[in-house]
Amino acid sequence: MDKNFQEEQCTGVIKFTPPLYKQRYQFVKDLVGKYKPKKVADLGCADCTLLWMLKSYNCIEVLAGLDICASVMKEKMHRLYPLPGDYLQPAERSLTVTLHHGSVAHEDPCMLGFDLVTCIELALDAAKRYDYSVEFTGVGNPPTGVEDVGFCTQIAVFVKKYPQTSEPAQSKKPTEAAYKTVFKAVYPSLKDEKYLQNAVVTEVMFTAHVIKRSLLDHLVSEQENYNDDPTERKLQLQRSVNCFSEDLETLAVEKSVEPLTNGSVVYIPLRKIFSFPKVNRLCGTFEKLCELITGKVTLSSDGSAVVLNTEHENEEN
Repeated sequence: MDKNFQEEQCTGVIKFTPPLYKQRYQFVKDLVGKYKPKKVADLGCADCTLLWMLKSYNCIEVLAGLDICASVMKEKMHRLYPLPGDYLQPAERSLTVTLHHGSVAHEDPCMLGFDLVTCIELALDAAKRYDYSVEFTGVGNPPTGVEDVGFCTQIAVFVKKYPQTSEPAQSKKPTEAAYKTVFKAVYPSLKDEKYLQNAVVTEVMFTAHVIKRSLLDHLVSEQENYNDDPTERKLQLQRSVNCFSEDLETLAVEKSVEPLTNGSVVYIPLRKIFSFPKVNRLCGTFEKLCELITGKVTLSSDGSAVVLNTEHENEEN
């Protein structure tokens, strides 16, 4: 602390910890955490750093950036594209990120309807024009003794004075496009039927194999209690999986919610799979589960159980 203080006295430079730019970003992130906006716009987004930070917030479904300098946006806008992990594990919410080239002085209908808009150096006239109340605050406290100069970065928080269901009479909606769209990314989402189906099929097959593995391990464990000889154990396992009736498939899918074996085949009822929390959460209803996996997963003749083969597992045992 003493070293920093001496440096400030010698150079005349005041240092802030954390740096002011980080404090500005954190201030906006705190607002997002507090108000949970679905649509956020950053006017004067520059290198898109704030948008990149905000895209991880689950409450946000639409992110838009505007800047008068297209080249600055294009330098770092690649960070706003979905990552491979976003496709492997799509989020439940939808997210669209768009960048526009233009001036904040011009009006464009693409900027209507946002819940939170970030910008610098706004005037009180803007608040009065659109019927907002304004709270002035900021980041970067001034040094002791000169508190009257205010924050290093001043921030104005605008809040609508009227309910969201109504509109101020004096506001006029822009009808003509003034901005040029230079970037758009639509993130994979479970709200999209295609991604939902892929996620459900993957989770169903994973769950089915977990159940199958557990069943076979249980059968092997039972046989080990009787005989420790590997060859005999394999024969005993084969007898155990063949001990069911010829019409086991019908029995499995109609009467039971537990997995059953018939020779080298395991039948895992969909009701059993649907009881697993993640599958249940993804599908919502049993009917939706059946709809999503039909034609994508090998099922029993009446479509009530997933069918898996045990030959590979038997060879290992």
